[in-house]
Amino acid sequence: MDNIATRIQGVKAEIAAALLEAGRSQDDAKLIAVSKLNPISAVREAVAAGQVDFGENHVQELVAKHAELPNLNWHMIGSLQRNKVKYIASFVHLIHSVDSERLLREISDQAAKHGRIVPCLLQINISDEPQKGGFEESEAASVLARMAEFPYARIDGLMGMAAFTNDQAVIRAQFRRLATAARQFRALEGAQVSMRELSMGMSGDFQIAIAEGATLVRVGSNIFGHRNTH
Repeated sequence: MDNIATRIQGVKAEIAAALLEAGRSQDDAKLIAVSKLNPISAVREAVAAGQVDFGENHVQELVAKHAELPNLNWHMIGSLQRNKVKYIASFVHLIHSVDSERLLREISDQAAKHGRIVPCLLQINISDEPQKGGFEESEAASVLARMAEFPYARIDGLMGMAAFTNDQAVIRAQFRRLATAARQFRALEGAQVSMRELSMGMSGDFQIAIAEGATLVRVGSNIFGHRNTH
């Protein structure tokens, strides 16, 4: 029977196989179920199958789903406008898509109002595509060295999106670039900085991402089917 529960089991089996092939521990990578544009009923099905981490691209949808299911780990994985940070600062589990210093400052300022430190990932533009947000590695290093300026934000690692291509060598090289940056940034680790998370890989390429060191994979269509965008 093809349903959300069986698809989650299938994806988790593929993650386990990819970890095994990469010689990594079975708890080294976590599935983020990308529930964007799917109804809350679909999220409830996934929860019933044991899923607790969910990714959303749009703040309004993230807020609405959190209101329905507040005890889940809600991840912001899409482009985040500074004027929307205030709506999620009180509860968001992890912001994957911090793509500018100005956004990081706003996150820290809004988190301060709730007396919590918001965990974040710096987004690196690993495909060098102008339409994709993200830091250059040198810019990210500068921010990481000045995290005391953002006292209510914490950087737990990096996020990247590979180019939309069928060329697996290109995808692998881009994921490797993110992993290399994380290794270099370990010299900057401290109270507000760690490089424990690498968020990379989606439905079409998460096996490659795991081979290159991903710890968080963002999978949507392989779980929920192709989204209804109407």
